[in-house]
Amino acid sequence: MPRARSRYAPDRGLTGRMVTTMFLIGLLYVVFVGVLLAALRGSWPIILIITGGMFVAQFWFSDRIAAYGMGAREVTPEQAPELHGTIDRICALADMPKPRVAIAESDVPNAFATGRSEKTALVCATTGLLRRLEPEELEGVLAHEMSHVAHRDVAVMTIASFLGVLAGIITRIALWGGFARSRPGNDPAGILLLLIPLISAVVYAISFLLTRLLSRYRELSADRAAALLTGRPSALASALTKVSGQMARIPTEDLRKAEPYNAFYFLPALSAKESLGRMFSTHPTLEQRLDQLSRISTDLSR
Repeated sequence: MPRARSRYAPDRGLTGRMVTTMFLIGLLYVVFVGVLLAALRGSWPIILIITGGMFVAQFWFSDRIAAYGMGAREVTPEQAPELHGTIDRICALADMPKPRVAIAESDVPNAFATGRSEKTALVCATTGLLRRLEPEELEGVLAHEMSHVAHRDVAVMTIASFLGVLAGIITRIALWGGFARSRPGNDPAGILLLLIPLISAVVYAISFLLTRLLSRYRELSADRAAALLTGRPSALASALTKVSGQMARIPTEDLRKAEPYNAFYFLPALSAKESLGRMFSTHPTLEQRLDQLSRISTDLSR
């Protein structure tokens, strides 16, 4: 994993987790495709073309699809001077190229970053966030989002989620149509075909857990990097507290619409409160994030 070339503090823990996640996901991918090739010997060219095509599409277009789904609309400096000014200051602090800047028309106070590289990056804030935060709080949130671009964990999350998506599709196809209807039950190939839904489900579960573990750590890493870059962890903590409190006032219907993109957001639209739910959460708890920022603030004051 190439090291981010910016003034954002490097995070070896994040780099190690990204490399480990990519290795395990790649291993799962090889096993998954190998099982499909063994079960469907006569169809291996189609399998390779479909899986390869889906991988390319996922890598090149998923960020655009996600941005479109979240309603991101690119804006010029004339249309959003304060937002662009904040991004410009962060870019100067971090010594990194300016990403595309967008606004999403939503009362849900949030922000997100997409893009497989610094050249294709897009940072977006919702109208609800812009309306509620003070300038220093907004700077902390946007510095958090831009650290995802600098550390390149957005691209890793995009790739890592691909196998889970593919396995989920295969599982649904198998359950709906049945791979082995034309095979006799005592045929080894037929038995192997019957195992495909089970293997797909296991692959989906493992990839799901891997991406969730990485997602929670990368959020803590982004908080830490943003606080160190701006030198104002208290502003980011204030933004976290304010946004979390405002989420409770947003209509549930609006939060449900935003929930599928929780992994991209600064704060999840709907967060799990039970211990089991937290294990599957895309973000660490608010208490964990505030506690980390408090420690950083104490260290900086010394």
